[in-house]
Amino acid sequence: MKREELLKEAFQAMENSYAPYSNYHVGAAIATTDGRVFRGVNVENASFGATNCAERSAVFAAYSYGYRKDTIEALAIVSDGPRIAAPCGICRQVLSELLQQQTPIYLSNGKEEVDTNIAELLPMQFTEEDVNR
Repeated sequence: MKREELLKEAFQAMENSYAPYSNYHVGAAIATTDGRVFRGVNVENASFGATNCAERSAVFAAYSYGYRKDTIEALAIVSDGPRIAAPCGICRQVLSELLQQQTPIYLSNGKEEVDTNIAELLPMQFTEEDVNR
């Protein structure tokens, strides 16, 4: 799927964001190698620890349907904030395990765009190699 199409999917997903506390809306979309798209949005909760971010929602949806890191083609994350929507620390950790290191990650707020990957976003990752000794 083309970069622009995946960003459009993420912006469409963002319309379903549930952010009554922060009013910071985020959408994400994952493209798989067989052409499917999985969307995710941020869903807030008064107990902020129970909030789920859009990129985790999207990647968990893809994994729920049996997709794995080798079948995920790209991830787009968008927001309506003043800066691009970079993943939070928890999301970076999750993405470091559930995406391939060089899987393209497209970030945008509709004004600015950055193309990156999890290897750039989270150097010196804590991985299964650290746990399984």
